[in-house]
Amino acid sequence: MEPRKRRPGWPLLVALANGRVRLSPDRLAHAVRGQVVLVTGASFGIGEATARRLAGAGATVLLVARTADQLQLVADGINQAGGSAYSYPADLTDPHAIEELVRRVLHDHGHVDVLVSNAGKSIRRSIADSYQRFHDIERTNAINYLGPAKLVLELLPSMRERGSGHIVNISTAGVRTPPMARWSAYLASKGAFDIWLRSVAQEIRDDGVTVSTVYMGLVHTRMSEPTTELKNLPGLTPEQAANQVCAAVAKRPHHLVAAWVRPAGAIGDLFRTPTDRLFRQYYRRTEPKPKPGDNTPGSPR
Repeated sequence: MEPRKRRPGWPLLVALANGRVRLSPDRLAHAVRGQVVLVTGASFGIGEATARRLAGAGATVLLVARTADQLQLVADGINQAGGSAYSYPADLTDPHAIEELVRRVLHDHGHVDVLVSNAGKSIRRSIADSYQRFHDIERTNAINYLGPAKLVLELLPSMRERGSGHIVNISTAGVRTPPMARWSAYLASKGAFDIWLRSVAQEIRDDGVTVSTVYMGLVHTRMSEPTTELKNLPGLTPEQAANQVCAAVAKRPHHLVAAWVRPAGAIGDLFRTPTDRLFRQYYRRTEPKPKPGDNTPGSPR
């Protein structure tokens, strides 16, 4: 595959749009060497890049995803490079599979120091095309909210008992800015877990368990690839995104967010009506026109 061609000025645009986090290799190694870090969604994209970076810094990484073959390839690559990685294939939409996953992990390693909750699913679809697709809401909630919440619930008892643990949630900048048309199922599911985990964080901090949320900007991965409009926008590579995740692991901030997100969210709240109108106009201009003879609301386009 040929490398993505960058347009003039893109490095600056990427930095402005997604933020730039400085993290030295020594700082990361000091934070994670000898620690057990579980990374979900570790077979591709941000999860894979994060696992490789953490293993290179001396962490024992536990790789979790559904794709067993690809997961083993990632683990083999890390181990061959001198790191320590273990593959744990699991369907995070299945509560029983999560229970079995945590049972095996705690049996094999005794504890988990850091959970990187990265696995997710994105759906971009207009509401008119969703009338007969309630399963879109069910699927996004299963992997973006219910599965991660179940995994946290399974790991928390051992973390609180040990008096130590850190949870890193890979969220999206979209939950901090005005919502956009076509992303309703995705943003709602990501927002649900975000609020749930922030509420939980208040109850577990005194037990030595901390929470960091990375409100990630656009990252060019397999998940974003199907959305044509995103291909030409400035975004991070998985490796650049992994740097942000590793900064959250090492520094344990309350959250990491690009500089533009706060003013965008404030402006959206302050000028909600004109912001909604602006996005409505964008939706109208970009929505494909119905084909001749297609008068059925919500018919596929």
